[in-house]
Amino acid sequence: MIYFTSDTHFGDPRVRQIDRRPFANMEDHDEALIANWNGRVTPDDEVWHLGDFAYSKRDRTPELLARLNGTKHLIIGNNDPVSTVEAQGWASTGYYAELRLDEQVLVLCHYPFRTWNGMGRKSINLHGHSHGRLKPMPRQFDVGVDPRDLRPVTLAELLALAGGRAEIWRH
Repeated sequence: MIYFTSDTHFGDPRVRQIDRRPFANMEDHDEALIANWNGRVTPDDEVWHLGDFAYSKRDRTPELLARLNGTKHLIIGNNDPVSTVEAQGWASTGYYAELRLDEQVLVLCHYPFRTWNGMGRKSINLHGHSHGRLKPMPRQFDVGVDPRDLRPVTLAELLALAGGRAEIWRH
């Protein structure tokens, strides 16, 4: 199974206020996100994290990656320091990726696009960064933890949210 997520901001005290995440402290926040991740993702699954993994002043990326299930890929976000990007435990890192999943082309970036490669051929843009605050566009999904119940999601779940019209999204 392949999952997508973004904006976990492990160890970042700003998210408790800015995003109103319902935790008394950062330890509770981080442990809940780890439990939610591992409650869905098995060691054999793959996860594409679309940026803003952890707080740079408390970068515990190697420790966190060791605790999180799955093969992990990082699409670099604006809050990912070099120490996060270069940490052992990522299968790949980059600013952008395109995947084909079940005949569907996915364009992955931390930032949402107004237009993207293959948009006219029904490709889908998955992004983070906006923490669920942007008005949705057709074939574009914010995979950040804030609009996704603080857990990774699958493409099928995202398509179901689009009204169960998966055939519209296919090539």
